[in-house]
Amino acid sequence: MAELRLYVTATERQAEEILDILSDCFMEEDYALGTTEVDEKADRWEASVYMMLDEEAELFERIKAALAESFSHLPIEREVLPDIDWIAKSLEGLKPVRAGRFLVHGSHDRDKARPGDLSIEIDAGQAFGTGHHGTTAGCLEVIDRVVRRYEPRNALDLGTGSGVLAIAVRKLRKIPVLATDIDPVATRVAADNVRLNGIATGIALETAPGFHSAAFAKHGPFDLIIANILARPLIKMAPQLVQHLSSGGNVILSGILASQRWKVIAAYNGAGLAHVRTIWRNGWVTIHLRSELL
Repeated sequence: MAELRLYVTATERQAEEILDILSDCFMEEDYALGTTEVDEKADRWEASVYMMLDEEAELFERIKAALAESFSHLPIEREVLPDIDWIAKSLEGLKPVRAGRFLVHGSHDRDKARPGDLSIEIDAGQAFGTGHHGTTAGCLEVIDRVVRRYEPRNALDLGTGSGVLAIAVRKLRKIPVLATDIDPVATRVAADNVRLNGIATGIALETAPGFHSAAFAKHGPFDLIIANILARPLIKMAPQLVQHLSSGGNVILSGILASQRWKVIAAYNGAGLAHVRTIWRNGWVTIHLRSELL
């Protein structure tokens, strides 16, 4: 069945606000959202929701209602996407990514690993996280630092996607890692990637739509929690996330536009965490926070 996107054309600042609104609207559902720069000089951006053709009518009305208060003056446009093998297409030109000690590469670049690299093989597929996006690369860089310095005893990768971050933690330190995602497809893809990277034990994969899942109580509390999601859901879940963090534990957050960082930091400061460091990658930030030892 054909795919399409519904999108709104706006300024960069407006597109960021629209992405926040749409993230809130679709946060529990498996729809891809994104912003794209169209014309830098004209400050023209597009904020998009991707879907199957038969979902258009329902989602159009939901998007219209979500944007009615602040952006009703912006028309919702549509584009039917060509029938392309996006997995094969996305591999064209994808180069290995270095972040910290990690080298993330596809199967076509196995020979690029050097002695001393922590190599993670992830092919472009149905789940987010090949290392090429600024959020994933930023998380890998911060994970390298945090795991080496603080030596966590167990970890949670919330919204695991391809499983790349859970794999990274396990390759750095042989500790138990719980990797969860709201999307069962992502969970299956992550399980395949875990096996592909030679990890037989130590990573538990669960499809979990929220913190009410028994998996968090079973495996937690956690010394390290990584959540590469989006700013709006990260802000909303701050109190619950911190409840599952050990005393003195570390939190790594990403999926956050640079302009959104202070709202996220404020939410986690309010939940009792101290800001340690923020790094920037291609307009996105990764934030490291830490709880105080009790």
